[in-house]
Amino acid sequence: MTTTDVADGPLLDAHLVVDRGAFRLDIDVHIAAGEVVALLGPNGAGKTTALRALSGLQPLTAGHLTLAGVDLDRPDRRRRTPPERRPIGVVFQDYLLFPHLSTLDNVAFGLRRRGADRRTARAEAQTWLARVGLAEHTRRKPRQLSGGQAQRVALARALAVDPTLLLLDEPLAALDAGTRLDTRAELHRHLRDHRGATLLVTHDPLDALVLADRLVIVEHGRVVQQGDAATITAQPRTDYVARLVGLNLHRGHGDGHTVRVGDLALGTADRVDGDAFVAFRPSAVAVRPTRPDGSAGNTWPAVITGVQRHGDNLRVQLDGPVSAAADLTPAAAAHLHLTPGQTVWATVSPAETRAYPVSAPVVAHHPVRRVDAGAEP
Repeated sequence: MTTTDVADGPLLDAHLVVDRGAFRLDIDVHIAAGEVVALLGPNGAGKTTALRALSGLQPLTAGHLTLAGVDLDRPDRRRRTPPERRPIGVVFQDYLLFPHLSTLDNVAFGLRRRGADRRTARAEAQTWLARVGLAEHTRRKPRQLSGGQAQRVALARALAVDPTLLLLDEPLAALDAGTRLDTRAELHRHLRDHRGATLLVTHDPLDALVLADRLVIVEHGRVVQQGDAATITAQPRTDYVARLVGLNLHRGHGDGHTVRVGDLALGTADRVDGDAFVAFRPSAVAVRPTRPDGSAGNTWPAVITGVQRHGDNLRVQLDGPVSAAADLTPAAAAHLHLTPGQTVWATVSPAETRAYPVSAPVVAHHPVRRVDAGAEP
């Protein structure tokens, strides 16, 4: 099967249902040709199970897996395609290069399995190694490569077979910070040119935001939120998503420009009525040793439960009528002499406080197609 598009639907159309003991994965995954979707979630959410189901390593309990209009898995019809017969390329977290083969033969391996003769496979592998900047490393064994080089070999091996679906399992997790930055940019360039569908499984929100067109968040085996980066970061709907995008999130009841969270009424920039989420950035939270006089903002007493370094600032964890994280400069924190157990006052301006309904709008899936391959996300 070659990388083709489907006229009236996504290239990958899957409803993945997998029972593993007490855990059930039950998610829909739809990816268009040329689209990169990032699957994110906490440990145990079902990301690895989804990846194994798509690759054919884990049979479906129910649902279906259709790729380019062809059913690969459909339990109700007793149809299941073995992994080696799926038009799928996989880049594993640890790359899983064959240690006894050269980089050239590692890349050629998949082509040989697809029926190419040795000369054709090696010539195509040479081309792919040149594309990923490793033309001079064809004879090296995996142990002679750096982490970034090994990642590029694994990517070349996966892309060389022109997969209809490319699966990336934490592809940058094994790299150090410096190598990760350069390799992420290199990976982004290659994904722009991939004609098939791509699913990126990652824990890193930066990898997802840079590499993916759309994010799908899973928790406890279910999709809890999906959309483009702007939608996800502006309106998180679970604590995990809020932490992922760096926001304080609470659920309460809206009445105009006020959301009541427990006993605290928070003024907001948005009007909302009924069940609502209220969110604000840690950098918007001011911390003072005494209650401010004449403050028109949202103010509440809080107890410091922790202080940690967070980038160039200090992140202060606060407990009280609402729990919150506040980001302070080291100078401000030193001036306040902040210590765990200390009672302070927290304030956030209503203008910095966003509110939105708990009920998410139902949005139909429209496949995203990249028209400008050189455009940045």
